[in-house]
Amino acid sequence: MVVKRIEVCQYELVDPEPCCPPLLDGPLDEAEATELAAVLKALADPARVRLVSMVACSPTGEICACDLPGALDRSQPTVSHHLSQLVRAGILDREQRGKWAWFRLRPQRLASLRVALGEGGTRADRARAVAMRTD
Repeated sequence: MVVKRIEVCQYELVDPEPCCPPLLDGPLDEAEATELAAVLKALADPARVRLVSMVACSPTGEICACDLPGALDRSQPTVSHHLSQLVRAGILDREQRGKWAWFRLRPQRLASLRVALGEGGTRADRARAVAMRTD
């Protein structure tokens, strides 16, 4: 018999605040540009992109921080710094389990980033993303 642990957060389907307003719907103001730049900056490092890829490709959808220094060929403090940046940007979720931290991708954050960049959604999707920010 296989027992699979079901996390409540697996059922979180909608991010109440999209990360950023769509670029293609009009010029961004200073605050919107700063918010979008922060998310893009978090993904602008090859090590962070690899970390996101490792978490996303994990068979369980999550990965223990203890496995990442060896897989990334970086020191534990460096990996911890990169993970903190990704959590701060809302790209990964962190859950402490005893001694170790486990990380899970926030797919809704990446989906809202795709919409902000004009991909993965129609003009109506981008309009909804803006409307959700103003609610």
